[in-house]
Amino acid sequence: MPYTYAYPRPALTVDALVLAKEGEEWHLLLIQRGMEPFKNQWALPGGFVYMEETLEQACRRELEEETGLQLSNMEQFRVFDAIDRDPRHRTISVVFYAMIPGVCQVKGEDDASDARWFPLSLLPELAFDHGEIIREFQLRTLSLLN
Repeated sequence: MPYTYAYPRPALTVDALVLAKEGEEWHLLLIQRGMEPFKNQWALPGGFVYMEETLEQACRRELEEETGLQLSNMEQFRVFDAIDRDPRHRTISVVFYAMIPGVCQVKGEDDASDARWFPLSLLPELAFDHGEIIREFQLRTLSLLN
């Protein structure tokens, strides 16, 4: 029988920031959520970490499951841990990023009803705290994006 803790534990998730240069502008890969919370809203690809995988493996798996995009490696950006960032429960997310040479075909799969590339200058309203995550990424990596 597995050990049960007397105190609640936060859930651990990963989110993927995948950027691609198209002409002079950077595009960001987003998924449209197929389930609550935030059903039909746009979000970064991501999800919960399985017990038998590393954080980067979880991020690459979620990215592939939700968009069909396979990446061999991603870099860790930072952790987002606001107490109310997920309305379901306490969730801590480790965000990874990758910059690829150009946009490629993607398709909403698994619990994503759609997947699309959006110009960074024209992002839709986003679920969870994903707008904050993207703004923070842009502020910290502005020199990389120019």
